[in-house]
Amino acid sequence: MKILIVGDVIGKSGITFIQKHLNSIKKLHGIDFCIANGENTAVGNGITKESADSLINAGIDVITLGNHAFNKADVFSLMLDNYPVIRPANYPPGTSGDGYILVDVGHYTVGVINALGRVSLKSLDCPFRAVSDVISKIEGKANIIIVDFHAEATSEKIAMGYFLDGKVSAVIGTHTHVQTADERILPGGTAYITDIGMTGPMDSVIGVQKEIIVDWFVTQMHRRFETSDNPVLLSGVIVTVDENTRQATDIERINIS
Repeated sequence: MKILIVGDVIGKSGITFIQKHLNSIKKLHGIDFCIANGENTAVGNGITKESADSLINAGIDVITLGNHAFNKADVFSLMLDNYPVIRPANYPPGTSGDGYILVDVGHYTVGVINALGRVSLKSLDCPFRAVSDVISKIEGKANIIIVDFHAEATSEKIAMGYFLDGKVSAVIGTHTHVQTADERILPGGTAYITDIGMTGPMDSVIGVQKEIIVDWFVTQMHRRFETSDNPVLLSGVIVTVDENTRQATDIERINIS
């Protein structure tokens, strides 16, 4: 099975690129299942019903979130309406939504888990224990398990990769919007990459108009962040998984403009 995981989709420009090109990308690479991080699809971060519908109608099977999961009130209705949208599993008990989802894709079931790192981000429950708890719940129910670890620190992400090696099919890092070049298959058969990057304007500072961010660093005076409208680059990875062993056999970085 070939699974495409798309890096953080940035605003309307990222959504529009996916609407125009995702189907052809899936056909070209023989993609069976597609995951995208959608926590930056709304204006000012977060996700709305409109942006979720746009991604799903374009061919995204599961949308993961992160530290901006609850920035927009729409997210609560998405969860009540059973959209394929998941928030980090390590939010405290009682938080709306689920940290994982099981999707039937014919002869196989794909489990997707979302978790949020704690280094330089929100002080949530332990992501390592939270993911372990989810794996225990879905053991025997999912042929393939993909983890989106939305985290800032490279060390925390790498540690999660080794912690889950052999227990899941892939550990995919998101959040920094900058793609890393360390994709590999870990010793236990788990595909790993520290960050898959973003799907947004390449000529920007992680999606925001570069002039605004440069000025902020130089003057330390905050200005409203505006998404750049420059041409979009889709970044992500394609993970190939053996459905029988649940182990990854290949992970390939992609960048498509």
